[in-house]
Amino acid sequence: MQAYVYKSRRKADTYVYLRERDGFAVLPEPVLAQLGALDFVLEVALTPERRLARIDAARVRESLAARGYHLQFPPPPGAPRDSD
Repeated sequence: MQAYVYKSRRKADTYVYLRERDGFAVLPEPVLAQLGALDFVLEVALTPERRLARIDAARVRESLAARGYHLQFPPPPGAPRDSD
């Protein structure tokens, strides 16, 4: 499964994964309003073997299949980083 990743200009360390490039129509209007402008940062193949830095790729694939998008928010302050 391909995913297209966009970074919010308004919300630091907040990313949107989309099933289709520039497929913003799947995002609810309140989400778009909060995130502001989005900049394309990455196209990635989300295979079962794929590891992502801050989130489980399987969870992203599930969200993309069900809704067409996945939101990745910054970790809470003081949260441990993945050390693998």
